[in-house]
Amino acid sequence: MAAISTTPPKKGKPAWVKIIAQYQKPVLSASVSQLANSFLPYAAVWALAAASVLLGWSYWITLGLAVLASGFLMRIFIIQHDCGHQSFFKSKKANDLTGFICGVLTMTPYEYWRTSHAIHHATAGNLDHRGVGDVYTMTVKEFLAGTPTDRFKYRMYRNPILMFLLAPGFMFMINQRTPLALPFATSKQGRRSLYYTDLAIFSLAVVLSLIIGFRNYLIIQIPINIIAATVGVWLFYIQHQFEEAYWKPEDDWDYTTAALKGSSYYKLPKVFQWFTGNIGLHHIHHLSPRIPNYLLEKVHNDNPEFQQVPIITLWASAKILLSRLALWDEDEKRLVSFAEVDRRQRAAAIADTANPTNTETETAS
Repeated sequence: MAAISTTPPKKGKPAWVKIIAQYQKPVLSASVSQLANSFLPYAAVWALAAASVLLGWSYWITLGLAVLASGFLMRIFIIQHDCGHQSFFKSKKANDLTGFICGVLTMTPYEYWRTSHAIHHATAGNLDHRGVGDVYTMTVKEFLAGTPTDRFKYRMYRNPILMFLLAPGFMFMINQRTPLALPFATSKQGRRSLYYTDLAIFSLAVVLSLIIGFRNYLIIQIPINIIAATVGVWLFYIQHQFEEAYWKPEDDWDYTTAALKGSSYYKLPKVFQWFTGNIGLHHIHHLSPRIPNYLLEKVHNDNPEFQQVPIITLWASAKILLSRLALWDEDEKRLVSFAEVDRRQRAAAIADTANPTNTETETAS
């Protein structure tokens, strides 16, 4: 089965552009249905969690309900994500209003997310444009050339405990509350979106606190947002951070190849795929972000040429986490771990010690 060509034609657009055009139109009934089966269950589960606290049930029950609510919050985030790509509704106003409402619940300023995420799509896998809307990745050469302080900071940034347990909650609940921490919230539109989002979050918190009590509000809402944020960061990580990923300097970078080879197909069990809004079909999403999330699987299944892509299962993703991939090896064209680079450095040091003449010759030359 032949994979789709990643070589641009001499004239005109790539062949896949025509193939996916038919899937880029939002289906109003599907969008409204997704709103209903995401927002309504989220509100219902949240209310049940509140009842569990007020009735004095075990907090473990409340936490279990928080886990379920976080799944629906993930779906709400995917709706916000689609609205940012203008793919959820045909109307820009409908997308922007819905995206803003979603952003209040996900604690993510809609305009900031839309802007930074658009940059991610335009530069994913481009070594000359890293650090905006992505999991920042250093090359082996950059890491080795860095100062001890720089290397320490990067190791800390890549530490799984920090990245997946501490950072998500801080990033979504605290860091996104101020324009000082968000580079794209410095524009008038960005600041307005952030301030309106913060005001709406504060207002909702006040109303719910008046109904059930401030402490009760916190012990329900905080776990929901932290769990959803953690899963969201994990999904984003695994969709681009795998051994045979795609990174190229700008002169050699290709959009189609970056989408199909640099974005994984995270093949999840159906229930997890549903709660995460099909975002595991990330290669299709990167090929065309104008495809609504509820059509991503159809595009994949209908077109064998899009199926020759990196596939990561739930078990494989766990192994990727354990392998601690963190650095792009430009020579071997793959992600490697700190441990592997450390072993190389030790081996090189031992070789230099065993063959001092090599070092002397290199110094003389």
